[in-house]
Amino acid sequence: MAQYSVVSLFSGAMGLDLGLEQTGKFAIKAVVEKEKSFCDTIRANKAAGRLHPDLAIFEEDICHLDPAVVLAAAGIRPGELDLLVGGPPCQSFSTAGRRGTTQDPRGLLLWQFLRFVEYAKPRFFLLENVRGLLSAAVRHRPIKERPENGGAPLDKDEQPGSVVDLFANDLQRIGAGYNLDCFEVNAVNYGAPQLRERVLFIGNRYNDSIDFPAPTHGNSSDSGFDQRRLKPWATLGDALATVTDPGTTILDFSPRKKSFLSEVPAGSNWRSLPVATQQLSMGKAWFAKGGRSGWWRRLSFDLPCPTLVTMPNHASTSLCHPAEVRALSLREYAAIQEFPKDWQFCGKPSEQYAQVGNAVPVRLGTVAGNVIAKALEKLLNQGMRSYERRSETYRIVYVQSHVRTRKWFKDGQVRVWNDGGGNEAARYGEPVTQHRERDLKYA
Repeated sequence: MAQYSVVSLFSGAMGLDLGLEQTGKFAIKAVVEKEKSFCDTIRANKAAGRLHPDLAIFEEDICHLDPAVVLAAAGIRPGELDLLVGGPPCQSFSTAGRRGTTQDPRGLLLWQFLRFVEYAKPRFFLLENVRGLLSAAVRHRPIKERPENGGAPLDKDEQPGSVVDLFANDLQRIGAGYNLDCFEVNAVNYGAPQLRERVLFIGNRYNDSIDFPAPTHGNSSDSGFDQRRLKPWATLGDALATVTDPGTTILDFSPRKKSFLSEVPAGSNWRSLPVATQQLSMGKAWFAKGGRSGWWRRLSFDLPCPTLVTMPNHASTSLCHPAEVRALSLREYAAIQEFPKDWQFCGKPSEQYAQVGNAVPVRLGTVAGNVIAKALEKLLNQGMRSYERRSETYRIVYVQSHVRTRKWFKDGQVRVWNDGGGNEAARYGEPVTQHRERDLKYA
């Protein structure tokens, strides 16, 4: 059957693109990626026959790249492209670090994506990013300078969510009449063996209102599990069972870090260490009020893997193997992200880990791809005529993206997750909010 054409921006190691291709309904025509080692990965897999031999690869800074050149290389004219996809670097919007939002040049890459939308006029676009993008401000004001701490009132560009407001307004102004639906999702709820919160923006120029499927997987201990007919979450153990050899590419812990991790049982973290060792090993972080569960963390086979980071050997975000005192290997990383077993990664070990750690879970690309393919098929059956309805707002739809799998500490007691054992004291109850919609207004 004919496949829908795709141009990919910020392609990385192609996790999102591979997910689209695995639907059998999309063909990647061109990719754009700035980092050489990432492009080397794409070129190596193309040479090995894992990608289409005519795939156009642009190792370019998108800020200096003409969309017309990319479309010409893909053999597509403006208005003919079925799907434009991309995930601009998200560090600027992540809540895990120091937020720079659009004061950081990477934040402006959202508008580079929009520049391609304006020229290519794709039938659909898929933009993915961290959930923190939804609360990001165009201009970030430090907490100590905010109104609640005696500062002046926030102006419009300092309000939470002003980045997405501005993006929505600019999308309306480009003239192609795009509708936009934003979905807050978690890959673990669709069968990925990893907790991975993302926001997916699906736009189309046919006034179509898109819906994202409800979760297919969940926590089997939830009281509503059977009623919702969910499959159990996939686990780290499920992912690692597919890896017969972890390989030799491992960004491992230093001997000092291993000395601490060796004292932590599987399924626990720094709280299982003696208090004196906690303070010695954690320094000032020991006195912090929150955000410490990743310190000296040993993983659990029976739970989904925490979100993969670009470096598994950091003390504060450690991803230590449950049965061995070592970091997860690159092959194990790739299995957790569900890359094909024969997918080749190029570059230095740190660059290879960055490619996998930054990738969109392949499965999430497949789920989103099926949503878009279904909408395209419906439109084709009606002659690609636009729907008459026109909403006054865009939608932001929360689809149970915030997932908590286990407790680490409560009532003064350390909660160790014992694989294969009873863990009632370490479990959370059923989530309160499973679905919620709100409007994203544009001027």
